Amino acid sequence: MELATLRAFFGWCTVINSAFLALSFLFFARAGDWVYRTHSRLFPVSREAFTTAIYCFIGSMKVLVLMLNAVPYIALVILS
Repeated sequence: MELATLRAFFGWCTVINSAFLALSFLFFARAGDWVYRTHSRLFPVSREAFTTAIYCFIGSMKVLVLMLNAVPYIALVILS
């Protein structure tokens, strides 16, 4: 596989996953109460535990996007 193809692949992965991360953040920021009500009907969870879980989800997603998409893309840009 060529370096330019890999660079384009990781570039688009970074864009798509960053957009998904931003949309997830906006969704939970704007509709957090609705999401909590929906999930609390299905699972017995307190509001504090739900907020912690969402915070951990967004933080983990950010780390994964940076480490698995942005860092390889930046490394390939430096190499080329």
